[in-house]
Amino acid sequence: MNSPPTIRTASVTDAATVAYVVATAFHSLDVCQWLIPDPRERAARLSDYFRIITDHAFRQGTVHVTTDLNAVAVWLSCPFPDPAGYDTRLAAACGPWTARFQNLDEQMYQAHPHDRGPHDYLAFLAVMPSAQGKGLGSALVEHHHAGLDRQRRPAYLEASNARSRKLYDRAGYRDCAPPLDLPYQGESLFPMWREPARQSSPHADRAS
Repeated sequence: MNSPPTIRTASVTDAATVAYVVATAFHSLDVCQWLIPDPRERAARLSDYFRIITDHAFRQGTVHVTTDLNAVAVWLSCPFPDPAGYDTRLAAACGPWTARFQNLDEQMYQAHPHDRGPHDYLAFLAVMPSAQGKGLGSALVEHHHAGLDRQRRPAYLEASNARSRKLYDRAGYRDCAPPLDLPYQGESLFPMWREPARQSSPHADRAS
């Protein structure tokens, strides 16, 4: 049996590595293939795109990593302001594909349950391909959920495919809106919401 991974809160010095892990793990997702069809351009540009959100999370959320930096979770505390200089940074990162990223942003914004009050948003959960299948992603999610449950705070995310949707379903997430309507053939993004789990009372097992 594999021992549980050691998890720490990332610092800004980890930002480039976190963005690289997300870009590497997400490279083959259907949505990313649509965003930047050319594989070499995708590999060259995705890190810069994910770095925009990662940098924002260090100011407006939390970033957790396994100590070997093979797995990362990027959380934003909602509501949050737009990243500073977002349009300029997006255009610089995405070049001729910027309009597709803007389309994605709009669809994600429309699906996001802004009316449900403060919550945490899991922007990215990513595991390096060589480290997948070892429970690192689940460990990162459970680590953050423990704090959310103590605070009685809900969470939101978009599952990137059917496989991750099942993982999040096991973690307590439920579909909360139709899949994103984006113009590509492949697996959709599924908006999902999680209510905090009930905390057991320390006196629950005592006889009344």
